[in-house]
Amino acid sequence: MADTPASPEILVSLIVPVYNRAAEVQELLRSISEDFIPSEHAKLIEIILTDDGSEPPLAGTLRIPQNIQPFTNLLRQENAGPGAARNRAAESARGSWLLFLDSDCELPSGFLNRLIAQLQHADPQLSLFGGPDRDRADFTLIQKAINYAMTSPLTTGGIRGGSKALDRFYPRSFNMGIRKDTFVALGGFSALRFGEDLDLSMRVLEAGGQSALIPDLAVYHRRRTTLRAFFRQVFNSGMARVVLEKRHPGSLKAVHLLPSFFVIGLTLLPLITLYFPAAFFGFLFFLFMLLFHAMRTTASLRVSLLSVPASFVQLSGYGLGLMKGLYKFRLRNEPVTFSFEKNFYQ
Repeated sequence: MADTPASPEILVSLIVPVYNRAAEVQELLRSISEDFIPSEHAKLIEIILTDDGSEPPLAGTLRIPQNIQPFTNLLRQENAGPGAARNRAAESARGSWLLFLDSDCELPSGFLNRLIAQLQHADPQLSLFGGPDRDRADFTLIQKAINYAMTSPLTTGGIRGGSKALDRFYPRSFNMGIRKDTFVALGGFSALRFGEDLDLSMRVLEAGGQSALIPDLAVYHRRRTTLRAFFRQVFNSGMARVVLEKRHPGSLKAVHLLPSFFVIGLTLLPLITLYFPAAFFGFLFFLFMLLFHAMRTTASLRVSLLSVPASFVQLSGYGLGLMKGLYKFRLRNEPVTFSFEKNFYQ
């Protein structure tokens, strides 16, 4: 990938890939605009959007807020996936740091000031960082329930990068910062359309870089709006975990297998109950724990009731995807370079 020297005046380039989500990225730009202070941020921040083949093109539909227009660059390419769209933006980025955001995220108030403060005083050894994702009061009930499933310690969502992560912290592309020189040296994102962010995080750490979770840099993250769409997302993530294991041996941990055991156990539950009736009460206890923990976490009975099926979708979707990935990429040894090429944006 071509390297554009970082400008000493630009501290961080905010990079967003977009495909047919004009309404979502419009909200992201609004949140950046509300947080952007031209007199303080103009020489430190730039914003780069890559239109990844949207129809109609974003240039004709997107309204960039006036106060950030001079600092925003809109690029366009033929549809090639989010990794390629991020790479395209990084080629023209002038910041010494790159911050990747997804188009369905929004910045909370004060985010940019906190970001600048963190980067201006960053440890010289730090190569990679990320922040958590949260829901917001105006999100739908199902989005809040999915957010619970994706962050709960009772599901594999709990290993996404919380302060008590069970594994090394691997930032995800919805909120991932990386030094420009590190990004260039490693060749940017790979051609994978699922797991490409984890792949990059793993390559940074394997090259000796350091990563950090910065809780103060949380973003609002709009989740899928239906359980069906959520199932497709986590199913593909489960498949991607096997791809990552092939690329990074040892990255598949025992905790990643738990959803598959959940699927097997749930399928065999009627048979198991015939011989071990206590198994059914164990299942009920797990349901109660989910509901109780969701109630404590969300402080909403309606969200808690939806969090139970959302958690089941998260566990079963990821577990089934991982099992299919093991079959396709381990037993059948199918190529994985362009996995999920056709279904990332579905």
